[in-house]
This record gives sequence, C-alpha cells and structure tokens, in this order.
Amino acid sequence: MATTQVPGHFTLLYFASASSFTEKDSETFQAPLSLLGLFNELEKKYPGIRDKVLCRCAVTINLKYVDVDIGSDGGEDEPDGHTSEDALIIKGGDEVALIPPVSSG
Repeated sequence: MATTQVPGHFTLLYFASASSFTEKDSETFQAPLSLLGLFNELEKKYPGIRDKVLCRCAVTINLKYVDVDIGSDGGEDEPDGHTSEDALIIKGGDEVALIPPVSSG
C-alpha cells in the first residue's frame, strides 16, 4: 500500500474493521501529534470509533508495535511507562497503523 507523504504530516493506515468503520484505507494528519491526541481526533471525526474499534486495536508506529491501553474515560494508561502528557509523539513522515484483531477459522 503506497502512500504519499505530505510535509509536516503523518499517514494513518486503517486495516480490517478500522477500515470498514472509517470507509478509508488511509488518511493524513498534521504532525506532531500525541497518540492520545490522534485517538481524540479520530473520535471527533468518527463518533464511536474509540469503543467499537480503537479499544481492540494494536498500534504500530513505523512498523514497531506500541503498547496502548485506552481507558474508559478515553485517556491512555501510561503507554510504555510514559504519562499521558509526554506520551508517544507522532512526527512528520511517520506511518501509524491501526490493526484490529484478526480471527481465523
């Protein structure tokens, strides 16, 4: 999946139910932005995505998985030992992916 980088922005890739929910495969966002900020932006754009999709997704930044626990109040519970205030910052040129659980049968 080739994406075109826009200066000062990062690309968010949607897979499986995340793609179905947003009806998109990808989109770009202004950088820098914290992971919590991204989740808040997604909830504004796609009401209900936090509870229906994000709370079950794995997240990668530049192909590396990051630990994120979405609390019931929508806040992050210290991913990778960081507090919400200094949580993971997504920079321009980064590629973020939302990867919902995959079932096989």
